[in-house]
Amino acid sequence: MRLLLQSCSMALRDYLHEGLLSACAVLSLAAVLTPLLVLYGVKFGIVAAMTERMINDPKNLEISPVSSAHFGQDFFAELQSRPDVAFILPRTRAIAATMSLAAGQGMERRTLTVTLEPTAPGDPLLARYAALPEGQDKIVLSDSAARKLGLKAGDKLKGHVERSRSGKVQSAAVELELAAVLPLEAQSRDVAFVSLALLEATEAFRDGFAAPAFNWPGEIPERGPERSYASFRLYARTLDQVGSLRSYLNAKGLEVYTKAAEIEAVKDLDRSFTLIFSLISGAAAAGFFASTVSSALAGVKRKERHLGLIRLLGFPASSIMAFPITQALLTAVLGVSLAAVLYAGAASSIDTLFRFRLGDMEQLCRLLPEHFAVTLGLVVALSALAALPPAARAARIEASDVIRDV
Repeated sequence: MRLLLQSCSMALRDYLHEGLLSACAVLSLAAVLTPLLVLYGVKFGIVAAMTERMINDPKNLEISPVSSAHFGQDFFAELQSRPDVAFILPRTRAIAATMSLAAGQGMERRTLTVTLEPTAPGDPLLARYAALPEGQDKIVLSDSAARKLGLKAGDKLKGHVERSRSGKVQSAAVELELAAVLPLEAQSRDVAFVSLALLEATEAFRDGFAAPAFNWPGEIPERGPERSYASFRLYARTLDQVGSLRSYLNAKGLEVYTKAAEIEAVKDLDRSFTLIFSLISGAAAAGFFASTVSSALAGVKRKERHLGLIRLLGFPASSIMAFPITQALLTAVLGVSLAAVLYAGAASSIDTLFRFRLGDMEQLCRLLPEHFAVTLGLVVALSALAALPPAARAARIEASDVIRDV
């Protein structure tokens, strides 16, 4: 072990002694590696930003039925038990899911008919904007609806539902409180997110039945078959699971709307970038391997006499082999370090040049610490592998040959 450490120490001193040649080797490696880091940084930055945007927008995780049907409790229980389902809630008939909202008094009174959507704790869309209501009398309005009514979070308003029975118009009212307002990017239509209980009461009242929870009059429904719903709000847990949920529902004969095409487009872009990067990296790795082998072989050939003298001093073959391997590893570490510095400058320049096109992206060219760690590991491993043939040649140097040349 002592002789091996001494051999490594001599290799280091020889590496510093031949500073110009060593610097050329480091610069050569950095010249090959820097463009690869920049290319992968752009690839990772673009794909990661697009993926992050899709993940942050719950609408990309939403799965909606194309048409109305009859969905019973078993259907919802089965979906709730699936690990790829993040949230599911029944919807009533669209024709019954409207309500007239009124705010203000006298001349300042404003009214607006909105579409009702059910919500509950865990709703991904409302949770994204911290707008989850608590209680049956709390609602969340879209930005357009809140502006038309002149409301802000915390304001009181009244909801009205009408029906026609025996030629007479009957109405019911409910006192509501605006819990939050969704931004325009979350919902562009005039929509109110309400509890499922209020949505069910609205449908029941329009069908002529009473809604005891809200003191709305009407007939008491007879106990009949299990209640069914016309539609549902469904969200997958991850982007990758949107496709599996769509396939599951299609297998049940249910056509649905999803953002699966957009998600797949991002995946295709990622795969295309990865293929291009792999081909370029493979060619660069082959060139670097050949360059390292030839450079190390030339170094061993140039230092045969010195290595022979070291062998004559009693150093074993393993210590002689450590000489070119140590120098190759030094070149690898210094080359990767220099490439990382050059990458940082190039990435900063790219982000500065294209900042006006970045939008809400922080960086167009971005790498994580683990990327540099993997790069260092791969380059070190490739350098050590490339140094093995020259190391084997160095181990075969005979001290007797050196004596004859002295």
